[in-house]
Amino acid sequence: MRHTPASLMLFAAGYGTRMRPLTDTLPKPLIEVAGKPLLTHAMEQVAHMPDLKVVANAHYKADQIVDYFAGTGVMVNREAPDLLDTGGGLRNALPLLGDGPVFTMNTDAVWNGPSALECLAQAWDPERMDALLLGVPPEHALGHAGQGDFSVDAEGRAARGPGLIYSGVQILQTKELLEIEDSVFSLNALWDRMIVRERLFILPYPGQWCDVGRPENIAMAEAMLRGEDV
Repeated sequence: MRHTPASLMLFAAGYGTRMRPLTDTLPKPLIEVAGKPLLTHAMEQVAHMPDLKVVANAHYKADQIVDYFAGTGVMVNREAPDLLDTGGGLRNALPLLGDGPVFTMNTDAVWNGPSALECLAQAWDPERMDALLLGVPPEHALGHAGQGDFSVDAEGRAARGPGLIYSGVQILQTKELLEIEDSVFSLNALWDRMIVRERLFILPYPGQWCDVGRPENIAMAEAMLRGEDV
C-alpha cells in the first residue's frame, strides 16, 4: 500500500444554507469570488500537484457540478438519495480514490499564500500520523469567529481546544472509515479516535485564508486576494 497521497477528495455536495439566497440557484462551490467560482479557487491549489487523481462529490444541484467538471478528468461521485456528510461521503468515494492516504479539501474558502496541498505533503509523516490537518492561526483567518478548533503541542499533535482553525484541507488515512457503522457521519468521528491514539496532527498555514461560508464574506475574501488590509 502506498504511504503518500495520490488522490484528492473535493467536498462539493452540501446545501450551502448559510449562503442563501445565492444558493437558491447555484450550489455553493459555484458561487464566484473575484470573478471565479469557488471550485476554480480550489482547483488552483490542485494545479501545484498535477498528478493527483481528483474526485468531487455532488448532491445539491449535482448536475451543475457535473457540468463544471466536464472534460477536465475530475470524477464526480453523486450522493443519492441522501447527503452523507464528510465521513460518509469520503467512504462512498473510496472505490474512485484508491487505497492509502488521501487529501481532502472543502470548497468554501480561498487562500493567499503557498499551496495548501504542498504544505501538507512536505510535512506528512505516515509513521507518526493518521491525519495531518492544515490549521490557520486566528490572526491569519478571515470570515471565521472563535478562538480556533484545535490546540497543538510542541510535536504538532492536535487536541480539541482553542488554537488553530481547521482550514478544510488535510491528509487522512482512510482505512478506519470502514470501521464506522453509520452511513452518514462526519470526519470528526475519525479525528476523535485519532486524538485518543495521539495520531492526529495539525500544521499551521503560513499565509492567509478566508472562509467563504456567508454572502458577506465574499467581499472580505476579494479584499484579501487584492492584498488589502481586512
